Amino acid sequence: MASSAPSDGTGELKDPIPHPAGVQLGHLGIIDLDPWLEPFREAIQQRFNYVERWIKTVDETEGGLDKFSKGYEKYGFNVSSNGDITYREWAPNAVEAALVGDFNNWDTKANIMTKNDFGTWEITLPAKDGVPVIPHDSKVKITMVTRSGERIYRIPAWIKRVVQDLEVSPIYESVFWNPPKEQQYRLRHARPRKPESLRIYEAHVGISSPDTRVATYKEFTANMLPRIKYLGYNAIQLMAIMEHAYYASFGYQVNNFFAASSRYGNPEDLKELVDTAHSMGLVVLLDVVHSHASKNVDDGLNMFDGSDHLYFHSGPKGQHDLWDSRLFNYGNHEVLRFLLSNLRFWMDEYGFDGFRFDGVTSMLYTHHGIGTGFSGGYHEYFGPAVDDDGVMYLTLANEMLHRLYPECITVAEDVSGMPALCLPHNVGGVGFDYRLAMAIPDMYIKLLKEKSDDEWDIGNLAFTLTNRRHGEKTIAYAESHDQALVGDKTLMMWLCDKEMYTHMSVLTEFTPIIERGMALHKMIRLVTHALGGEGYLNFEGNEFGHPEWLDFPRAGNNNSFWYARRQLNLTEDGLLRYKFLNEFDRAMQTTEGKYGWLRAPQAYISLKHEGDKVLVFERAGLLWIFNFHPTNSFTDYRVGVEAAGTYRIVLDTDDKEFGGLGRNLKETRFFTTDMEWNGRRNFLQVYIPTRTALVLAPEDS
Repeated sequence: MASSAPSDGTGELKDPIPHPAGVQLGHLGIIDLDPWLEPFREAIQQRFNYVERWIKTVDETEGGLDKFSKGYEKYGFNVSSNGDITYREWAPNAVEAALVGDFNNWDTKANIMTKNDFGTWEITLPAKDGVPVIPHDSKVKITMVTRSGERIYRIPAWIKRVVQDLEVSPIYESVFWNPPKEQQYRLRHARPRKPESLRIYEAHVGISSPDTRVATYKEFTANMLPRIKYLGYNAIQLMAIMEHAYYASFGYQVNNFFAASSRYGNPEDLKELVDTAHSMGLVVLLDVVHSHASKNVDDGLNMFDGSDHLYFHSGPKGQHDLWDSRLFNYGNHEVLRFLLSNLRFWMDEYGFDGFRFDGVTSMLYTHHGIGTGFSGGYHEYFGPAVDDDGVMYLTLANEMLHRLYPECITVAEDVSGMPALCLPHNVGGVGFDYRLAMAIPDMYIKLLKEKSDDEWDIGNLAFTLTNRRHGEKTIAYAESHDQALVGDKTLMMWLCDKEMYTHMSVLTEFTPIIERGMALHKMIRLVTHALGGEGYLNFEGNEFGHPEWLDFPRAGNNNSFWYARRQLNLTEDGLLRYKFLNEFDRAMQTTEGKYGWLRAPQAYISLKHEGDKVLVFERAGLLWIFNFHPTNSFTDYRVGVEAAGTYRIVLDTDDKEFGGLGRNLKETRFFTTDMEWNGRRNFLQVYIPTRTALVLAPEDS
């Protein structure tokens, strides 16, 4: 077993290894890419060196990142080929430790553990007649005596399965998960290649059913995977998988980092879900929460060995006031082992293809983003407000993942706009592949809440959609799960409100409110998809204008599941208009799959006409024309285009197939005229009805 670096019992390094001599940023470092970073060269160099120091530390004490990040093969429960069980746990504050459970009648004296110099307790239980002595799925715990003499019972930190019986207690119980080979699911399908154009379907297993209950992994596999594939997405982002005690936390108060939530089924069912997705060519990302942890003591990591500073900072530094949770000490050797190994575990054990890191802003700054408005000034990204250990951990995590899994995808949820977040470590970056464009959905809510349609600022719309760092990939979205939660409204609810309950049937009047709502719902999604980034994300149900918000069962709603579900059946009713929005979303994804605008260079915008409310741009060889005007249609509207030729319609938001009025014929051809217009070499003329968008492609493409 690889030992830890020498420590003082807290996991902190003694005599830190100095920055490696001569380590410098590569010649094509981030300062070459962004000269405005020059005043912060020293800070960038220090960040780079700090990560290099940790890589060197891990190399010298653990044999490298590969071995270091396989902590789950040493810690927690591991069963050898002969049936012996070895259990290890890091708990330096404990003076005694024992493994207890159903297997030994919870006898605190039966299976005493021994402690090494680094605070790790260990015990091996020999097999009996080749059979492990702890039965599969039986309850286990570690019991410890603290330095104050108190006996405590804890769920093992590396446990792979916990269960909850709410009729008995809200507290989880840990179980030994070791199913017979015939019950173990074996991953059969290779991971798909990393998509060049990332189209993400963000989903929550538990709500993925019209029924008022918690849906299961198996139901998601059978019902949701074909739906996602049909819609044309190539990636799934699964939320609330890491076990969390409180269902209404949406998965963001994690108790047990190595345990897949038992609400939806067992670990083998989740493996089958991921493997089946792979067989369909879908990559699967895990929404990973390493930004904080639940404060639960009885079934979480908090006060694990009786101290408040094992995995977390002690005192106020270890508390997140807004989230009421604990904050990891990323500068601790054993905490790094735990978190890096956690990432490896989900990749290796379940076959995930990457991660969306939640709460990255909180990890990057000592103020955690609380009460802080980021102006975009570079001084905000360097200096005392930055958490050097948080930046180091995220860089180390990305470095490890991309070294070991070249096709791995990592996405950062960051509101601050930290420079170089999505550039590799070897040029001075943090190493993420993508960041979320979190300003975009806020813009739409602000427009719908505060502006009338004729007050929309087309220039600001285009600026917000294209305002991203050059060379760093962004995932755009019109709305995510945040906008679906109770207390907010989805875009469709802002647009149509109560008429969604009375006029979404084709047998009812196509009212001005419903007509406007459906038109803008499609246009908002299309312009976001086309202009907003190098990837796209949609939260399940929003693609077809789900009529209700999301609210998990809790005391405030009498523990109702009424809003903790997605009424996916609405798209299957031929008499409801939801099917039109669903089909448009499919057409948008499949058209991108053909033309690849997400992987193309950023769009060239040739027209932002505030009076006409018209936006025109080119990307991936396509010509995009949006008329956001609430009342005016335009005949023979002249738009510039660089490439001469004959153009045809490949996507029309007004198509009857998508619930529109069909005012343009699909067969229409548009011919360019050799005359400069709006800075482009040619122009063509189009009919653009009010609140519609056209996407034109060269006829031979």
